[in-house]
Amino acid sequence: MSTKAPNPVDKYVGSRVRMRRIMLGMSQEKLGEALGLTFQQVQKYEKGTNRVGASRIQQISEILQVPVSFLFEGGPSGTANGESFREGTSPAYVSDFLATSEGLALTRAFTRITDAKLRRSIVDLVEQIAAREIADRP
Repeated sequence: MSTKAPNPVDKYVGSRVRMRRIMLGMSQEKLGEALGLTFQQVQKYEKGTNRVGASRIQQISEILQVPVSFLFEGGPSGTANGESFREGTSPAYVSDFLATSEGLALTRAFTRITDAKLRRSIVDLVEQIAAREIADRP
């Protein structure tokens, strides 16, 4: 028996649900309760293993306080190979970064800093560290 790989759009939408849920500090169990599902079902949605129906997408977007379009922004365009991205969207590495706990924690903390000069200094510092790491590679 062969296992079918998740559709790229389903995986992407699931990753956006996960990202937003984590940004809100909401557990899979809490989202599941709000949807009338188990946390395991939420896990399957987030991994793209199970497809999310249209009414469920609407319900999820309301619970996560985002427009439905948020769940699809920057995702696969639905072309035959499923790998193309629409013009003008964020690069995949941005979504990948924000899907990690470190990326979300860093983003959450950074957006709480109101001093623009301090924010710029932090960006400069991180860029210098990254440049040094690249230079130190064999």
